[in-house]
Amino acid sequence: MAKNEVKIKAKVADTVRPAVAGAGKRPAVDALRALVGRITTPLLPDDYLQLANPLWSARELRGRVLDVRRETEDSATLVIKPGWGFSFDYRPGQYIGIGLLVDGRWRWRSYSLTSAPVTGPGRSRTITITVKAMPEGFLSTHLVGGVRPGTIVRLAAPQGNFVLPDPAPPSVLFVTGGSGITPVMSMLRTLDRRGQIGDIVHIHSAPTESDVMFAAELAELARGHEGYRLMVRTTRTQGRLDLQHLDDVVPDWRQRQTWACGPEGMLDAAHKVWQAAGVADRLHLERFAVSRAAAHGQGGTVTFGRSGTTIDADAATSLMEAGEKAGVQMPFGCRMGICQSCVVSLVDGHVRDLRTGAEHEPGTRIQTCVSSASGDCVLDI
Repeated sequence: MAKNEVKIKAKVADTVRPAVAGAGKRPAVDALRALVGRITTPLLPDDYLQLANPLWSARELRGRVLDVRRETEDSATLVIKPGWGFSFDYRPGQYIGIGLLVDGRWRWRSYSLTSAPVTGPGRSRTITITVKAMPEGFLSTHLVGGVRPGTIVRLAAPQGNFVLPDPAPPSVLFVTGGSGITPVMSMLRTLDRRGQIGDIVHIHSAPTESDVMFAAELAELARGHEGYRLMVRTTRTQGRLDLQHLDDVVPDWRQRQTWACGPEGMLDAAHKVWQAAGVADRLHLERFAVSRAAAHGQGGTVTFGRSGTTIDADAATSLMEAGEKAGVQMPFGCRMGICQSCVVSLVDGHVRDLRTGAEHEPGTRIQTCVSSASGDCVLDI
């Protein structure tokens, strides 16, 4: 992808009060935020709250990185202590958004929670995410190798539908590959804490044994629970798992509720196999990347109407990415076109859906994470 030529005419005013991440989910916290906002007008509540604690904010969720633990050569677990307003009763398998200030710019991505939800007193009020450094991933590389304990990060509230019910189904199959094990790790830790590890088969693929995240913990779970059967496949020596021959490995897979997360090819193959067997309703998939259609057109100048900020963006750059590069605080969630958290109104011009190639006209509401400029356009944000 060619580098975008960035032309910024204005910056977002520091006094613009953005939407609160997770607002509406905890009425008591929302009411307290609103009260603090009224009594501190015209200054933002953060002007006062930060004097007492940098994790206190009336306009956004924040957290402090407490520890960075290496999992494999190219992955690490971040232990984060969330600040005021974070809900610890998330569901195992959900993800959070995390923002990190790098070179004067906030970079945002979403990562699966690998910790178990906190549901009772005395539990650690921390969360964990486990990040694999990707060659094309600027933020993932920085989180794995560059972030230091004590760093303050921004957070978005937990969300996502790739979740484990409570109680768990009587028989479960997990199919994971590479970093696709991360949401399933939250599920396993939750089941272990609840004493609900029953009949579970877990097939995990990684290039080599040294690339297996949580290897020691998974082995301990297998030793401590007769019902948890772990099968690790090292693809460099054994090749990729052919799901067409799943009967040879898990004869009763059709009767199990299955959660699968990993490379796109593996998930596409799983969808075809389960659908052909007539049990697609038993398959739950989590995709870490959105499939994009080929880029067409020349892009255009994107104007963010409320701030007056403009930026030139090519046809392959999402409106969300363009806004963040211009310093506009964009709403977001999954960044994959699933959760609808990023929806804004298109005031003028046309934008193109990066997944399907369909064009949207003025007056419609569009998802900024999976839409790009199709000529000059104006967004209501």
